[in-house]
Amino acid sequence: MNRPVSHCEPLVFAATADSRRVLVVGEGAFHGALLDALATQRCQVQRCADLHGVQAAHLERASLVFLFASMGCAQALGEQVRSWLLRYPRLTLIPVVDYADQEKAAQLLEGGCVDYLLSPFSEQQVATLLQRQALADSSADELVCHSASGRRLLAMAQRVALTRAPVLISGETGTGKERMARYIHRCSGRPEAPFVAVNCAAIPEQMLESILFGHERGAFTGAVSAQAGKFEQANGGTLLLDEIGELPLALQAKLLRVLQEQRVERLGGRREIPLDVRIIAATNRDLQQEVAAGRFRADLMFRLDVLPLHIAPLRERRDDILPLVSRFIASHAPGEGEELLTDSARRALLGHDWPGNVRELENTVQRALVLRNGLFIQPADLGLEAPGSVAAASIRIAASVQPDAAEDGRAALRASGKWAEYQHVLDTIRRFDGHKTKAAQSLGMSTRALRYRLSAMREQGVHIPF
Repeated sequence: MNRPVSHCEPLVFAATADSRRVLVVGEGAFHGALLDALATQRCQVQRCADLHGVQAAHLERASLVFLFASMGCAQALGEQVRSWLLRYPRLTLIPVVDYADQEKAAQLLEGGCVDYLLSPFSEQQVATLLQRQALADSSADELVCHSASGRRLLAMAQRVALTRAPVLISGETGTGKERMARYIHRCSGRPEAPFVAVNCAAIPEQMLESILFGHERGAFTGAVSAQAGKFEQANGGTLLLDEIGELPLALQAKLLRVLQEQRVERLGGRREIPLDVRIIAATNRDLQQEVAAGRFRADLMFRLDVLPLHIAPLRERRDDILPLVSRFIASHAPGEGEELLTDSARRALLGHDWPGNVRELENTVQRALVLRNGLFIQPADLGLEAPGSVAAASIRIAASVQPDAAEDGRAALRASGKWAEYQHVLDTIRRFDGHKTKAAQSLGMSTRALRYRLSAMREQGVHIPF
């Protein structure tokens, strides 16, 4: 197995049609051990002695590449890795390193490699790595991460999924925080366990405690039967606390205790229920600023922010825009492809800032598929105006309703009225110099309700400058 190779050659070990296709590049002290381990897993293996022997056909066939880090300097390997991933974004690269090369492995992980194999290793370690990557690949179907930042985020998510520590996912509204949470859950090794999501901003404050922690019969007026809370429902699996920054201070203290003790007590109950729950929190707000403003507990932030993941806005990862568009076209118009887009439409999509991020992009593509004039999608079909223009958004929404009948006219009027309401909210906040508490009082709503309204406006593609 350790004989030198001057070219790429196939080594098929009792492989089946659905065997994993693996490319091994380079040689090292444990080259033979790796090949033996792959043989045990019945992989279809192709091996190359060096980087120069790797051809495009090899990378197109392979789903997983083991790269011996001892064969070159970190900079040259890093450039090669970035080049491969740019052309083959679904390729999974695993550096094989020894203890002396761990710094090199860290640089390759920054470049987009998702994991690394530390030698000496056992056959079981290779088998576990292959199983983990197969699970991650099957779970990544809904995620599009072609950009360098997206691949780094995906690699980090795969690593944090192997732990049970709390994860804090931050990012603007519409970036896909819940999708990332579900991906982490599926990669955790317990994908069959329950995944429970709670939007802390969408539930009235007086009901949130009961929904999270559960209650016993008679705990309060209307509690006619006992009810398990979300923590109990997620036991053994994952609980996503979405919009965690909206959690009232009184509940933050109770949540902190549950996280510390890993036990929950229902409202009106006396029995503590042991928990085995992975906590993932998500927020579109800066929790450090919330702590400084006295709206979020510092101790709870430190408890949640063990493994932070930040999803960059779409305007900072434009390489993901067109692949996402292709995914949405395939979803909403099966049988049609990205060729529906004209070159000018592609330029318009790439040039837009997408304040509503991926959610806004999907809405735009779906609307263009319905309203396009002819076979192809033109820039006019996308309806992209200057970001932040509520008036333009009102025109766009109203124009998307065909005025062929009285009912259509009423629908357009309702759409215009909704955007006029949004403009009134923004004008009120601007009148109070961005002070949301005073603006909420003027609007006749709570500060919490105003924040939720602003979040909904962002989802509709409205730029919120406060």
